[in-house]
Amino acid sequence: MLNCPLCEPQTETVLYQNEQLRVILVTDQVLAPAYCRVIWQQHVAEMTDLSEAERQQLMDMVYLVEHHMREILQPKKINLASFGTMVPHQHWHVIARFEDDAYYPDSIWSNAHHHHTSTLPDDWVQRLQTALQTH
Repeated sequence: MLNCPLCEPQTETVLYQNEQLRVILVTDQVLAPAYCRVIWQQHVAEMTDLSEAERQQLMDMVYLVEHHMREILQPKKINLASFGTMVPHQHWHVIARFEDDAYYPDSIWSNAHHHHTSTLPDDWVQRLQTALQTH
């Protein structure tokens, strides 16, 4: 796919990266203040395009990101999602949800119920990055 934003990132905060995958911070404070994306480095559209070992590696990282986000942020819920309709490149959304986020309890892609008020620890991104890099 030409001009795939996941293959050719412009600017992103990389929290972890190896040859197979990378974890980035999605900096969209309007949608969610604590939102990460786990991206398979090769351009593959579907989970079944990956080998069983690759699928396991990808999901292990999704679970690791979820685990550390729960530990650091203590959210009400973590949402995991994989769509890939607009960008057919295998990736997972890992989104910490809080009762005071603008969309709670609905999807962050729904209509906002109120203005977002959640405050997070100032160092949460650094703590998550450190946890992922030392796993």
